[in-house]
Amino acid sequence: MTSSSGASRRQVLAVAAAAATAPLLAGAPAQAAGATAKEPKTWDLTVLGTSDTHGNVYNWDYYRDAEYDDSKQNDVGVAKLATLVNQIRAERTGKATLVLDAGDTIQGTPLATYYAKQEPITSTGETHPMANAMNVLRYDAVTLGNHEFNYGLPLLATWIDQLGFPALAANAINEKTGKPAFLPYVIKEVRLGGHGAPKLKVGILGLTNPGVAIWDRANVEGRLVFADMVATAAKWVPVIRERGADLVIISAHGGDSGTSSYGPELPNENPVALIAEQVPGIDAILFGHAHNEVPEKFVTNKATGAQVLTSEPSKWGQRLTRMDFTLTRVKGRWQVVAKSATTLNTNTVVEDPAVLAAVRGQHAKTVGYVNTVVARSLEELSTVESRYKDTPILDFINHVQAEVVAAALAGTAYADLPVLSQASPFSRTAVFPAGDVRIRDVAGLYVYDNTLEAVVMTGAEVKAYLEYSAKYFKTWAAGQIIDLANINDPNVPDYNYDVISGLDYDIDIAKPVGQRITRLVLPGTDTPVAADAQFVVAVNNYRRSGGGNFPGIVKTQVYNQQQEIRQLLIDWAQAKGEIRPKDFYVPNWKLVRDGVPVF
Repeated sequence: MTSSSGASRRQVLAVAAAAATAPLLAGAPAQAAGATAKEPKTWDLTVLGTSDTHGNVYNWDYYRDAEYDDSKQNDVGVAKLATLVNQIRAERTGKATLVLDAGDTIQGTPLATYYAKQEPITSTGETHPMANAMNVLRYDAVTLGNHEFNYGLPLLATWIDQLGFPALAANAINEKTGKPAFLPYVIKEVRLGGHGAPKLKVGILGLTNPGVAIWDRANVEGRLVFADMVATAAKWVPVIRERGADLVIISAHGGDSGTSSYGPELPNENPVALIAEQVPGIDAILFGHAHNEVPEKFVTNKATGAQVLTSEPSKWGQRLTRMDFTLTRVKGRWQVVAKSATTLNTNTVVEDPAVLAAVRGQHAKTVGYVNTVVARSLEELSTVESRYKDTPILDFINHVQAEVVAAALAGTAYADLPVLSQASPFSRTAVFPAGDVRIRDVAGLYVYDNTLEAVVMTGAEVKAYLEYSAKYFKTWAAGQIIDLANINDPNVPDYNYDVISGLDYDIDIAKPVGQRITRLVLPGTDTPVAADAQFVVAVNNYRRSGGGNFPGIVKTQVYNQQQEIRQLLIDWAQAKGEIRPKDFYVPNWKLVRDGVPVF
């Protein structure tokens, strides 16, 4: 793999790309040494790319009920992206410009959730806000991300029908027929200039993430299977070439790290670099999923030596990828002679008024909904310290989950088993203010559309589960000063610091990984938990399906009523009217170093 930066580096790679891809794109012999020829005429193509917009249209933070802002002054939303896109289109009037998206579109904000859950488009017939926004922007194609499957196949199908452009996912296969369940690719014919200019056929292949089979198993099991992204590219790129594509671009919902958050039972989650290395015939890859900003990276194809251009435009509409291609014709066939990419920051522009207008009513309805008061909190509760301290606000989640599962299992064969519950600090900035608690406060605490499930685990399995979570803490030797800012690995998501209620335990950060759960006892006692003891564990569907690859949790559910955890939290708060820590806070774990409490 080769990275590039700077104009000179791009020029070198452009020359290498032209030389390496000439046999593939044009089949033309090299010019004889010493021969002179007139400089060939060139044309150019610009491809703009977005990814992981996650339900963001307005530059708005629904959890804070304020304009979006972060420490780096990023902005978000399709309305911002549209302004940049329209500026580039205007700049390139009379020239060819395509706009693609690499997936994760219809989940991630209360706006998206509202039209999937509160007023689902499958029931109302209303156009989804992300379809409204993207249709105004005029995309040429979108790839399905894994979060497109969160709300089930009927809602996904409805959203696709509402789009004015194709939705692609070549490796999502109908399990019964063995054929692609969605459109695998499109070939767009564009004119490279004004009247009389030549045309170029651009093949666009869409690849979704195989992790869908784990993360949304309930929605796709028995219906769809997800093939390896590398193998799928190897299958379809030659087909796209044979059917006339002069240029091939992949829009892939997968990162480029080559690693996965799950085990080897499914194809690789982040294989973009591998696709570029192993599959000949690809000119560029727009990718997403990892939420990283990769302005420009070249990857060498092992078979041809060609330099494959790749780019990832961050997340939520914070960045727009711009890819530029320079082409010439050699004996009637197109040849790429230069290519480059960069990312543009949406905080440099205002929001596009046409996109805002298209979604204004839906945005206003969502703002009204999330500001509904559901309860009063007697004190401020925060997740700021929840990664390393037992805090009441996580016990609020665990209490509600355990209570729902225990009530559902009453009278069943599992009624006599103790009910434990798993939760994580999904956001380290969530706060229930003292006073009115609104839906947006609860949504800010539980930011995912997870549903509640439960499984039976042994004492040994519970311990192994906790050890897996405890591995993410940094190791602190005796006498070493604890640095709160770095007590956790900053590269590990907050939601991997799982806690379990219903048992008492210590996490010793002076011990080696795998030996950190030094005290696991029955609540309020010194009685060790027996390895063969049995417990019902309330857990979210993401973990239970294998998300994060935690051990011992992927097994048959004893409870699964497809109830969204966030809504259960809202319902509980609304029914009680007051949120009082004494009703749910039971301190049961602590961080220690050589047995001495850290806090």
